Amino acid sequence: MDVEQTTSTTKERERLTRERVIDAALSVMDAEGLDAVSMRRVAREVGVEAMSLYNHVRDKDDLLQGVCERIMSSFEFPATSGEWVDRAKAGAGEWRRLLQAHPDVMRIFAETHGPAPSSPESLLPTEFALRLFMEAGLSDRDAVQAFHAFGGYIQGFVMMEAGSMKERHEEHFLGAAIPSEEFPALAAASRYWADCDADEQFEFGLDLLIRGLQARVAAGASTPSRTE
Repeated sequence: MDVEQTTSTTKERERLTRERVIDAALSVMDAEGLDAVSMRRVAREVGVEAMSLYNHVRDKDDLLQGVCERIMSSFEFPATSGEWVDRAKAGAGEWRRLLQAHPDVMRIFAETHGPAPSSPESLLPTEFALRLFMEAGLSDRDAVQAFHAFGGYIQGFVMMEAGSMKERHEEHFLGAAIPSEEFPALAAASRYWADCDADEQFEFGLDLLIRGLQARVAAGASTPSRTE
């Protein structure tokens, strides 16, 4: 028996569980991309026939929901004490870290049609964020709006990072002769594209969002909740 056959036999002898199936799907997604995740591919990863997976997941949507829940449950919460701004930045940074580690999860959020992740562990990051926004002084309704605004910014930024933000900017603007008479702003700013440090850019955008939130609360512009 060769090494590959021995490995397969060992996997078959391991007890198959929902957790193991989901871990295998997450491993395939991170290594090969979301398009590679199929019931057959995951079954091969754990060393069983595809039909065996249906004892643990209903279908592919259920499998992908489990992947989302696994990722969300790995969220590392910042300390509950300390300044609000510091906790908000730490939470946003952790969400960015998760998406960097598992970028294809954003496609799952956008493309799957099954129920949203609902395990207690997977809901805790959303609970944390909403509480943080309410603590800052936003109404229940505006806390949801802020959740979408911050979440959209973080997801968009990670997508931009994955597309090699700095290299694209350098190629498009530094490598081209920009007529200053026609594009004075681009000509003036072009030399700064090379200074696009991702962490600095992320903090800059996050500061803008946080200051906008604080200004809204200070102005008393938060939309009252339905129950208020």
